[in-house]
Amino acid sequence: MEPIEPEAAFWAAGEETGCLRAEPGALALDTAHLRLRPMRADDAQTIFPLLNDWEMAKNTASIPFPYRLEDAQGFIAKVASETAAGRALVFAIEERISGQMIGCVGATVAGDIAEVGYWIGRDCWGRGYATEALRRCLRLLFDGGRVSMAWASVMPENQASRRVLEKAGLTFDQRKAVPLSARGITAELDYLSILRVDWERGRSLRPVLLVAAAALLDVDGRVLLAQRPQGKSMAGQWEFPGGKLQPGETPEAALIRELQEELGINVGLSCLAPLCFASHDYDHFHLLMPLFACRQWRGHPQGREGQRLAWVSPAMLSQYLMPPADLPLVAMLRDWL
Repeated sequence: MEPIEPEAAFWAAGEETGCLRAEPGALALDTAHLRLRPMRADDAQTIFPLLNDWEMAKNTASIPFPYRLEDAQGFIAKVASETAAGRALVFAIEERISGQMIGCVGATVAGDIAEVGYWIGRDCWGRGYATEALRRCLRLLFDGGRVSMAWASVMPENQASRRVLEKAGLTFDQRKAVPLSARGITAELDYLSILRVDWERGRSLRPVLLVAAAALLDVDGRVLLAQRPQGKSMAGQWEFPGGKLQPGETPEAALIRELQEELGINVGLSCLAPLCFASHDYDHFHLLMPLFACRQWRGHPQGREGQRLAWVSPAMLSQYLMPPADLPLVAMLRDWL
């Protein structure tokens, strides 16, 4: 399933105040490493073992411990009810590579104010997934909805979660004592928030990354894909070969250099035909990537930087997991071929 990204698709039409669409259906949001999709009833079987973990529950205000399968089922039922009422959207977080659910992110909206929340299973801590999911959630709220402010609360000792909020742009407002129903105690929580105007200002400062890529086509009409190796961002995903432009480089010059460095092939300028381009928002940077078609080169392509290579027929390109920015290029490449 390819993502459908128009932010307005998640909001009911004709409302002056925030009203989330009751049935997002098959809509999903892709990030560099994650897919945010609507919750399903069978997610309870995954949520139960992830949250039945004291290391997870101890830093949260509302997750009970021990956590039972019935708790997970009740959570999903509550999500369904709040979604149907137009008051909430909660997404299951999946790894794009494994397809496994690893957590949740979402928001409840009252008027034009949203409370955001998230959790990530302990096995996936430290990978930046919470920040990536939260940034995408905030973009949904601010870009396509009618939200003027988003806020969240965190226990003071949960510094990892606080860093996630701060990296997403939220700043400290206040600390106050509140009752924690899941714990049967009263505890102090830190409250952080971000105004829409501040979110928009931060978005305006994010960098634009310029990358050039090539669709290398062999005599059988197959396209060369390269798999990003371990240690690189989006490792394991397949992409068109290419790379970043250096200062002063044209896209063609950068691509000729990158193909020689990455694949050991020599490409002439006249062999590069501009085909189409991608313009994709990765939340913390914006990618611009022209794609060139190339049918002639010297040498035999080899993965010189640890990447796997695959010659793929156009009809099979959709079977390879690719970065979100590359997906629209596949359809345009097929039409051209």
